[in-house]
Amino acid sequence: MRYEESTIEGRNAVLEAIRSGKTIDKLFVLKDSDDGPIRTILSKAKKTDTVISFVTREQLDRMSRTGKHQGVIAYTAAYEYAEVDDILEAAKEKGEDPFIILLDGIEDPHNLGAIMRTAHQAGAHGIIIPKRRAVGLTATVAKASAGAINYIPVARVTNLSATIEELKKYGLWFVCADMDGELMYNLNLKGPIGLVIGSEGEGVGKLVKEKCDFTAKIPMFGQVDSLNASVAAGILAYEIVRQRMN
Repeated sequence: MRYEESTIEGRNAVLEAIRSGKTIDKLFVLKDSDDGPIRTILSKAKKTDTVISFVTREQLDRMSRTGKHQGVIAYTAAYEYAEVDDILEAAKEKGEDPFIILLDGIEDPHNLGAIMRTAHQAGAHGIIIPKRRAVGLTATVAKASAGAINYIPVARVTNLSATIEELKKYGLWFVCADMDGELMYNLNLKGPIGLVIGSEGEGVGKLVKEKCDFTAKIPMFGQVDSLNASVAAGILAYEIVRQRMN
């Protein structure tokens, strides 16, 4: 099911969007606003675990397209998110060990789109992203994915570390990309697996890394510090493919 990405402004419009079940990627609310309609919006948004940011009027004015935001602006998703169970079910339907890519802190929509494209071609069953400090399923992501967004399910979770712990109950083990890890060719990457990729600047966060079973290093011989996140995801994903095919 596809949603049209849009910016929704004004109290009634935002409230109706939430009530109708639209996926709200982010909600921006005027700081210190505490009247009845805003309280209602916040109450309902919190029940859906929407990411809420409190900002100044000047920030809202810059974001507004209509000039009539009334202290609240919502960004809706361009596409519907999957559930983690949907990804596991996709693997089960194919009779394959689950292969899931988890992204920690990818904020560039072009990177997410490129990773989605690679994940689909590499046979991954889905992608998991966090709700905070990460790009969602925007129109730019959809374009960068070159159509893969229609085929690869993307789940959005509150806590990546907790999600990893839950998935371990289904037999998955986890490897994260890390420059100080074991050379990827020396690791057994077969079986039910979750591949964790971090942002270019920060890498995989400490708490998430601690939940992983192994860390994998990509051999690099140049002078720059790291690879683009989507390139690193592609290299490791296809090492998993290579090992699965042998």
